Amino acid sequence: MNKQQLANKIWESANKMRSKIEANEYKDYILGFIFYKFLSDREEKYLRKEGWDNEYMQIYLREEYSEELFDEEYTEKDHKEFVETTQKNLGYFMSYDHLFSTWLDKGSDFNVADVRDALSAFSRLINNSHKKVFDRVFDTLQTGLSKLGDSSNSQTRAISDLIHLIKDIPMDGKQDYDVLGFIYEYLIYKFASNAGKKAGEFYTPHEVSLLMSEIVADHLKDRNEIKIYDPTSGSGSLLINIGKSVARYMGDSDRIKYYAQELKENTYNLTRMNLVMRGILPDNIVTRNGDTLEEDWPYFDESDRQGTYEPLYVDAVVSNPPYSQPWNPADKESDPRYSRYGLAPKSKADYAFLLHDLYHIKPDGIMTIVLPHGVLFRGGEEGEIRKNLIENNNIDTIIGLPANIFFGTGIPTIIMVLKQKRENTDILIVDASKGFEKDGKNNKLRASDIKRIVDAVVNRVDIEKFSKVVSRETVRENDYNLNIPRYVDSSEKPESWDIYASMFGGIPKSELDDLSEYWRAFPTLKNELFEHINDKYVELKTEDVKSTIKNHPEVQGFLDNYHSAFDNFADYLFEELKKSMEGVNISKEEAVLSNDIFKRLKDISLVDAYEAYQILDDSWSSISVDLEIIQTEGFESVRQVDANMVLKKKNGKDTEVQDGYIGHILPFELVQSLLLSSSLEELKIEEDRLSQIASEYEEKLDSLSEEDKGKSYVNEDNTAFVWAEVKKAIKSGDEEPETTVLLKYALQLNNEEKKLKKEIKEKTAALHIKTKETIEKLTEEDVYSLLYQKWVVPLVNSILDLPNKTIDSFASSLEKMAKKYESTMSEVESQIEETEKELCTMLDMLTGSNFDMQGLSEFRKILGGV
Repeated sequence: MNKQQLANKIWESANKMRSKIEANEYKDYILGFIFYKFLSDREEKYLRKEGWDNEYMQIYLREEYSEELFDEEYTEKDHKEFVETTQKNLGYFMSYDHLFSTWLDKGSDFNVADVRDALSAFSRLINNSHKKVFDRVFDTLQTGLSKLGDSSNSQTRAISDLIHLIKDIPMDGKQDYDVLGFIYEYLIYKFASNAGKKAGEFYTPHEVSLLMSEIVADHLKDRNEIKIYDPTSGSGSLLINIGKSVARYMGDSDRIKYYAQELKENTYNLTRMNLVMRGILPDNIVTRNGDTLEEDWPYFDESDRQGTYEPLYVDAVVSNPPYSQPWNPADKESDPRYSRYGLAPKSKADYAFLLHDLYHIKPDGIMTIVLPHGVLFRGGEEGEIRKNLIENNNIDTIIGLPANIFFGTGIPTIIMVLKQKRENTDILIVDASKGFEKDGKNNKLRASDIKRIVDAVVNRVDIEKFSKVVSRETVRENDYNLNIPRYVDSSEKPESWDIYASMFGGIPKSELDDLSEYWRAFPTLKNELFEHINDKYVELKTEDVKSTIKNHPEVQGFLDNYHSAFDNFADYLFEELKKSMEGVNISKEEAVLSNDIFKRLKDISLVDAYEAYQILDDSWSSISVDLEIIQTEGFESVRQVDANMVLKKKNGKDTEVQDGYIGHILPFELVQSLLLSSSLEELKIEEDRLSQIASEYEEKLDSLSEEDKGKSYVNEDNTAFVWAEVKKAIKSGDEEPETTVLLKYALQLNNEEKKLKKEIKEKTAALHIKTKETIEKLTEEDVYSLLYQKWVVPLVNSILDLPNKTIDSFASSLEKMAKKYESTMSEVESQIEETEKELCTMLDMLTGSNFDMQGLSEFRKILGGV
């Protein structure tokens, strides 16, 4: 299964297994075991590379020297050197009994005590140079083991289930860092979505993280070495995404150094685990468990204060601190982080975090921070700090995010971008609050929303109802209030009703002007659609608006130009994807294709290029998984077929059983439609006939008399024949001749149905096996043809359909406008009067008691009747 399927399987099982344990707690246990497996597998891989086999490991992979077990030539000094060398290369040492694979091999002999012993030993055997990376990293897991059950046996069962659940996560290769990282991130996301308000303690939504990452990466793209810092690191995902985005430009991710600080110990441990599992070198990981506001990043190592003195200044700071939490500003007036700008109020630490971040960036650095919307306009101490930041030219960009984008809180949030030194003095304000998709109870930025924001920030452009470059003088005139609606009005124009058109009919020209971009694109179309009533109003002169628009030469020319722009796109796309199969960086390839799409759409009006980009990104999530598999497992993986494992109840427990086969990359349905179409068509004909039989049954039942429907050969609710009784009725000869003919025909249908069902079942099974064999024997030409159909055809068709959707939307707007003024108020009034008269006539026909008639008389008066 691919990484998405594996991640989803692990989550669904883990969510069931956690039972009554809070999601926020359980995540620490499963993620802790995943990290332990990663370290264990990493040691095994290292030893195998050094020539150790499993038998050798069983004997020599021990913490203590053993004269009884070890060869005489292998001295105690040799063993000490081996342990120290392993620690030096890995940062830790695990004995054979403590390996994750050994736990699995123990089967029913495995016990919770094995885990306790292993975690205790790990703490003892960390190399001194790696203490800051690994020391106490498993403390949360170790103290939480007792919460996994009431007794040793129940804890053992819970842990055994957990380690068997995660045993299939691959952890041995550069490509697998992506799989492991994806699963780790996915689990954090799923646990966050179930953790309520506590989610904010450890999780920044992936899409917000990506948005901040792209802005930072563009600023740092020309640098050779980079330091990045997150002072409220949570799970570390934000920091990692920044690193990944920057690495795309640098090429060498080993030249990025990561600094992270986190207050809560369990979350601090998540940061360290996450960084290590992404393949980041331990020397590039500098972490600290501490209070960011109370204890600034130390300028020295505690063991050597004088020799290690060095203030921390980095290229980028990114953070998503807790919103508007209280803090203690006492005795901090002289703190260099705050002395230049002022102290945040005791009740809200938002600006304290911001000023901390700003202090730690280099003169040419950048910082991005997520904050509540209120920091833009609140007064008092915050207003003074905001004024100082504006006058010191630090605020570069403000981005308003959609509501409900973070788990556990619905408050409006912003991203603020700041720099120490800027050439320009204006501020870019972006209102991105309208661009999102629903994801359960929350809102979620789409890939196109992220790109639209990043492009606006990078290019620093004014876009109507979206972004505005605001001068410092304008901000001063607004008393340093940065509330977004003051500068960018993203509200939709309210619907208006023209009084004249409502009374006399026609369509106001002023409302047609709202579609000005279409009239610019199609200058003569308006005259084809409308004729003038007077200088302010027009009326339609066509009954079929949509056809008139689509058949107009200028619209046809627009469609032709669009298709010409994408003439060779399908071939270009497939050639690029074939390059990716050979080892091109997959994440970079999407950017290449994206740039190509935007270039093709540069001179095309009306179609939103970001919609085309969204289509690419939606397809890319599937294509990239296939490319990763081909890059990792080779071209032959396209011909691979896997057992389709499903969960079924067995002895009251969910058990994995095989249910046929599934293509490793190629869907069976695609292969059948292209290479086995005759067999598929034959099967479809029989399935269609089966549906027809069901309809004929219904017809025959309906044609029975009510008396016959009450007989024993029809079930109680008159929805089906009872076949045993049908046979008896036919045999008895007691029924009317017409009924007997009908029953005989129904019985004939039943026999045909049973035969068809048997044939369909057999042919479906045979086609399934034939599809499996076909995939396994595909020629190279067939493989490419199928991949083209899977990857290219749906994507290209969706992009080519965009102008049709644009024209349909335009036509719908005009039809709605025409419908709006189709009936004048006098016509509506006449219709009401006519309806009242008809109703009065019907009331006259009614009879009833004296009280009924009095009530009807009063009702008639209300309607205007006599």
